[in-house]
Amino acid sequence: MKLYELLQVKPGVTALMGSGGKTSLMYHLAGELSKKHKVLLTTTTHIRVPDHIPLATTREELDSLFAQRNVVCAGTLSEEGKLTAPTFDGWETAAEYVLVEADGSRNLPLKAHADHEPVIPEGCQNTICVVGASGFHQPMRMVCHRPELYRKLAECSEMTKITPEMAAKVLAAEGGFDRVFVNQTDTLSKFLGKATVKEFARALKMPTVAGSLRQGMFYKV
Repeated sequence: MKLYELLQVKPGVTALMGSGGKTSLMYHLAGELSKKHKVLLTTTTHIRVPDHIPLATTREELDSLFAQRNVVCAGTLSEEGKLTAPTFDGWETAAEYVLVEADGSRNLPLKAHADHEPVIPEGCQNTICVVGASGFHQPMRMVCHRPELYRKLAECSEMTKITPEMAAKVLAAEGGFDRVFVNQTDTLSKFLGKATVKEFARALKMPTVAGSLRQGMFYKV
């Protein structure tokens, strides 16, 4: 099965939250879906402007680009040169599939969310939380975005090594998502990797898909 099928990505708006590969997941899903469908990529936070996908900053530009191709990125350029949410109306329904990166993680595999995040767009049909497996069994302060919040939710110290159960505990406390994608499983032990992911999924009790975007291998837990 394709990853979008495993994650049950349906037509409409899908928000991607969490850490450990949201942008890579967005591009991978776009590659799968765009073989048959129009796909719009955007954000409600701040992301780098993609260099391989054309950018539309107005509805007119968006319509023009979709007449020529199946994948388009939409947003507003900030003063810092990053991409933020579109400012024109109707982007949520401009394509059959709309993939939205809904928070940031500073390239760290694990994170706790502040009160203002994630920013889920109205009418969102599916929210996928991404978790980076490379953060498992590593000291919390080295692999977690917003470590002070993570420490409180996990009830641990900054030097505690994050177990799968601790990562699940943090996500369960935060909630706000429909299913989980555990990325970076290629960083885990070849013999213990699947057991580690099963341990995480068993503790979280949410629909979970795991795999490696780098290797292009995925499975339902």
